[in-house]
Amino acid sequence: MRPASLNPLFAPAQSLTGIGPRLALLLKKCLILPPGVSEPRVVDLLWHLPTGVIDRRAEPSTRDAVPGTIATLLVRVLKHKPPPRGNNKVPYKVTCEDDTGRIDLVFFRVERAFVERQLPEGEMRYVSGRVERYGETLQMAHPDYIIAPEARDELPMLEPVYPLTAGLSGKILLKAARQAVDRVPDFAEWQDAAWLKARGWVDFKTSLHRLHRPVDAQDVSNGSAPWQRLAYDELLAGQLALGLVRQTVRAQTGRRISGDGHVRARIADALPFTLTGSQRTALKEIAEDLEAPHRMLRLLQGDVGSGKTVVALMAMAIAIEAGAQGALMAPTEVLARQHLETMAPLADSAGITVALLTGREKGKTREAILARLASGDIDILIGTHALFQADVIFHDLAVAVIDEQHRFGVHQRLALQAKGSNGGTNVLVMTATPIPRTLLMTHYGDLEVSKLTEKPAGRKPIVTRKVPLEALEKLIDRIRAQLAEGAQVYWVCPLIESSDVSDLAAAEERHAHLQQTFGETVGLLHGALPAKEKDETMAAFSEGRLKILVATTVIEVGVNVPNANIMVIEHAERFGLAQLHQLRGRVGRGTRESFCMLLYKAPLGETSEQRLSMMEATEDGFKIAEKDLELRGGGEMMGARQSGAPGFRVAEVPGFDMLLAAAHDDATMILSADPDLVGPRGQALRSLLYLFECDEAVRLFRAA
Repeated sequence: MRPASLNPLFAPAQSLTGIGPRLALLLKKCLILPPGVSEPRVVDLLWHLPTGVIDRRAEPSTRDAVPGTIATLLVRVLKHKPPPRGNNKVPYKVTCEDDTGRIDLVFFRVERAFVERQLPEGEMRYVSGRVERYGETLQMAHPDYIIAPEARDELPMLEPVYPLTAGLSGKILLKAARQAVDRVPDFAEWQDAAWLKARGWVDFKTSLHRLHRPVDAQDVSNGSAPWQRLAYDELLAGQLALGLVRQTVRAQTGRRISGDGHVRARIADALPFTLTGSQRTALKEIAEDLEAPHRMLRLLQGDVGSGKTVVALMAMAIAIEAGAQGALMAPTEVLARQHLETMAPLADSAGITVALLTGREKGKTREAILARLASGDIDILIGTHALFQADVIFHDLAVAVIDEQHRFGVHQRLALQAKGSNGGTNVLVMTATPIPRTLLMTHYGDLEVSKLTEKPAGRKPIVTRKVPLEALEKLIDRIRAQLAEGAQVYWVCPLIESSDVSDLAAAEERHAHLQQTFGETVGLLHGALPAKEKDETMAAFSEGRLKILVATTVIEVGVNVPNANIMVIEHAERFGLAQLHQLRGRVGRGTRESFCMLLYKAPLGETSEQRLSMMEATEDGFKIAEKDLELRGGGEMMGARQSGAPGFRVAEVPGFDMLLAAAHDDATMILSADPDLVGPRGQALRSLLYLFECDEAVRLFRAA
């Protein structure tokens, strides 16, 4: 159960004064809510941090007020000058003075009663806003604040500026955020005292106060001590959460699986190449995990073409040698079928029975597969997430492989492990997206990691060039010469945003254009095609009947046509680095020299220029991943979102890598000393996990 002291923070935002249903709806648009949360809560306002500050501390006399600046003036209200009745174009003026001069407060389209109530003649008022000169007169149009002297404390001398949405004013958000901060209880300190002292950080509550009620303009910078403290809190919560998940998985007794190697030997004999050193290392690590008393949860990361599929097949072969079954889950039907095609010849030669189950298998076909699976007649089942529906019952599932791991979060990993019998399933997750160290720690801290760093022998380098769209006809001439020598070409068209033309229309247009030049040897593949047509088109390209395949990004992952040696990516400037690298990996799989042409529309922006130059400079997926992270940001830690801005609410700060490394080490030390978080610091850290909603970890220690 969440500690009662936190309940006020997890109450609906509508429990705050001044927030009704209409404003709650605007807050929902404005605040970043975590996955699964549909209505804004008080805690969501705490993490909605300012992007700047308005400094109202200048309190000059009227004579010394500088036009064009924000000033706070103490004035006496002299006289109201409403506009003539029925003439809204004339402003409502209120003349005010102090001992040094006069200033007009100017209002457009305003109710007379409202102004008279705010500024009674003869009374003193603080007014704060931008001072301007209009002819010889000083004026302030629509003051930001009009405050009676006795309510002076309500005037924010340093006013935080928040990200807003249409219809939501900064004043309302500021008032709501301050109420949220006032609800924060006094927590026992969860950070190490020496670490706080060394960094010059104050406690959690004071840090939040300093961001929403700044005492210095620098407080609202993400490099300030209060912000850095909260960023470290968020990172430590994430690292602890992943550490607890990992610890729990390790503690769960699995089944020891070991085979005599006869199936693996047959697969190795059938391979057209010898295994690379890193493939052999990964297989050794997987075999050791399977023989250990705990369940395996391992990430296999390898660049495009590094031979992950063979490692996955060998891992499942260990289960088959032990008399059990394996499963491989891919994120798309295209990729599932591709895995089947790659594995089938190797499986046949090793005497392994493989079947496919996707959303397309229905009725009696599906029933027959499920019956064979339950009886143990199928050794390996390949499919999409359809594999893990309730009616899919394995005879004895021992090893499950998930491909393209970034589509599945921690929650799915845990759910998948529960599918097997006899102590649960051993899980191997694979990604063709090399993952930088920082993301490994934030997204995959619950997994052991194996890396494939070499490409199988015989893979040739891919010549990558950026080509302006103006040179399109020259490129087509070069392709014509290559086709005459037996080459095949992928031509990828992007998603076109903010345009009347869809990606489908763009692909169809390019297809029509290329057909005029090359005739019926040009095929078209896109997501809207019926499944049967997709398969037929892909088969025609694989068999060489089609020479050019125009496609949307459906061919990004897993498609394998060794003879295809040219990849043209149209509007390459619209793609992220990781996606460009994935697409390039579709070629360079055969004996021919391969090319990747990055067609771009000039002029290139700075980021696009950096992306395309990086593609020309290297094929090293790990270097590309680091650069991609630098240009694009990370993803979400305990969930499944993995592109765009990092999924942190506070921790997007300077020095992120250093703070993350420190949090990683700190979490490791905490859990080795107090694995169940029952000591004084452990209990305080439980509050931290609840605050940052690391639900998976909270669920685990709640069950302990």
